[in-house]
Amino acid sequence: MTLLKKYQILEVVTVLAVTLFFGCESNFKEVQKSNFTEFVPSGEAENINLKYTDSGRIQVILMSPKMLEYGSVDFPFTEFPKGIDVTLYDKNGKKTYVKSDYATSYKLTNLIDLKGNVKITSQDGQVLETQQLYFDQKNEWFFTEKSFKFTDPKGVSSGQGIDFSKDFKVINSQRIAGELESNE
Repeated sequence: MTLLKKYQILEVVTVLAVTLFFGCESNFKEVQKSNFTEFVPSGEAENINLKYTDSGRIQVILMSPKMLEYGSVDFPFTEFPKGIDVTLYDKNGKKTYVKSDYATSYKLTNLIDLKGNVKITSQDGQVLETQQLYFDQKNEWFFTEKSFKFTDPKGVSSGQGIDFSKDFKVINSQRIAGELESNE
């Protein structure tokens, strides 16, 4: 009889151990899931047409098929995964057009990262094309270290690295090549 009791106690201990083992594993997985936060947008919009005005005058018109807002992360940003089409207005009403396949606007730094077939066209016929371009909203300044093509009524140039004001009045370029018309 003592041997039978030993086996019964061993069976009960084994059942309890197995139950505890699987029970703890299940709880451990639940704890892991609770510490994982999914990276999802806090807001989403489709077919947006945003107009920014200041003192009753339109400053910027932004259009995009899709916008994702990540405002609840440590470094908040807005993503435009299907591209943007922007019209910028200067104080005199002159327009500058900006297009890209993808864009990200960072709230804390006021920088916009434009990627893929970036094209900027001024009302005066100046066109800049590149694969990536940054826009400093505070200083109204564009810049890139990527290769670019700049077309002006005076000619075409290309190079590696450029920065310029949003109205193309000030342009600084690096490693440039091309043919420009001279007044002389």
